[in-house]
Amino acid sequence: MQLNPHLAFSGQCEAAFKFYEKCLGGKITFMMTYGDSPMAEQTQPDRRTKILHATLAMGDHRLTGADVPPESYQKPQGFSVMLNIGAAAEADRIFKALAENGAVQMPVQETFWALRFGMLVDQFGTPWMINCGKPA
Repeated sequence: MQLNPHLAFSGQCEAAFKFYEKCLGGKITFMMTYGDSPMAEQTQPDRRTKILHATLAMGDHRLTGADVPPESYQKPQGFSVMLNIGAAAEADRIFKALAENGAVQMPVQETFWALRFGMLVDQFGTPWMINCGKPA
């Protein structure tokens, strides 16, 4: 079994995934608009440029997302996408990149359990936790 987070956006999925690709060093392996899908004719013309499905690959891990209809969109709450990063410098870099135009909830710092830990909500409204554990 593999667990993959799927993020819902209200029209910013393409921009968000291009931002995540840059910040996280992953690769967008799939991105399809509603207009390029078999559902194009059933989709309102103003929604055809929105993303039906996007996949960002980072090694064996996947982050997926889509633009949902405005009436279905709900602001993310009650969860965070947690990244466990092996090196403190990389944790600092990723935290800083994701925090650009976002809101830092807890600055990235050393804690009793981690070399680095921080929490933020990025400019697209996605909550993140960045963790770089201490060696055992």
